[in-house]
Amino acid sequence: MRSIFFYISEHGFGHASRQIEVINALGAAASGFDIVVRTSAAPRLFDRTVRVPIHILPGPCDPGVVQVDSLRLDERATIQQAATFYATIDQRAAGEADLLRRHGAAFVVADVPPLACAAAAAAGVPAVVLANFTWDWIYERYAEHMRGAPHLLPAIRSAYRRAAAAWRLPMHGGFETVGAIVDLPFIARHARHQPQPVRRMLGLPPGPLVLVSFGGYGARGIVPARLDCLNAYGVVMTHEAGPTAAVPGVHAISEAAIYEHGLRYEDLVRAVDVVISKPGYGIISECVANDTALLYTARGRFAEYDVLVSELPRYLRCGYIDHEALFAGRWRGALDDLASAPAPSEQPATDGARVAAGMILQHL
Repeated sequence: MRSIFFYISEHGFGHASRQIEVINALGAAASGFDIVVRTSAAPRLFDRTVRVPIHILPGPCDPGVVQVDSLRLDERATIQQAATFYATIDQRAAGEADLLRRHGAAFVVADVPPLACAAAAAAGVPAVVLANFTWDWIYERYAEHMRGAPHLLPAIRSAYRRAAAAWRLPMHGGFETVGAIVDLPFIARHARHQPQPVRRMLGLPPGPLVLVSFGGYGARGIVPARLDCLNAYGVVMTHEAGPTAAVPGVHAISEAAIYEHGLRYEDLVRAVDVVISKPGYGIISECVANDTALLYTARGRFAEYDVLVSELPRYLRCGYIDHEALFAGRWRGALDDLASAPAPSEQPATDGARVAAGMILQHL
């Protein structure tokens, strides 16, 4: 049986979450092929949200960036790690090409490993880059660390050139080395439940609610007892929460509890009024799709940040809080300002998963 391969970066949750939406749309639209995921991202990301049969092949395919925590990255270590990985891209691509042949690959989707493009070309299989950025665009911002890695950007760009096309998502950067570019709508996770039933199931009160969402690294410097907004806003923390039981107005919910109730994280995003997070494609697209405001903070020197921040006001109500205020618990002013912010100027389409699935099936 022919297979469709998804090579997914382990950098953050956004790459996996949006490709899972494409996989679910693909499996719902047609059968007669296998779906194979090649990644070193955490299996639990797929176990909880994939609704169609897939086969996961764990393995390194994308070094991404080196995170210190959710808001800081190590630029020097990032370039060193990437340089080591891409110094052997030809050998890696040959091994991956063998893997593609053994599994009868007919099409490859890369979000956003260059290795996938090189491997697909070596195996004679078409590949597309389905993402909102390319890694050469990210890494070139760290030019001061490139002296020992002159091969890095050429290796990445050479691999991307071998892709058949780029299916480019909104809020994008890079893609100069990919020939054909097709712009797609947002790929986003949509809530399946109304806000009030979700609040009842999770024991959340009426009134304005703020969800703290900082991904796998969390935001461990946030001390609930310091928050100055609890007389006006309830605060929801999931797995990254510290001890919160003794703080009135702070509601700790385990991620396991969300899924045990038959809910998904996007249901919680829709059930609250504001998400506090760093700006990343995944959480932004969920806020856009579920009409939830975003209060964001800086995330370190990452090229995507500037693009996301500049385009955010087009698509959702948003505001900024600096690290000092975030960790000191001075949230009330920013939340009040956000509550009175005007509606965004655009309501973009968020059916990119359906569109991408249809395009994949056309290729098959």
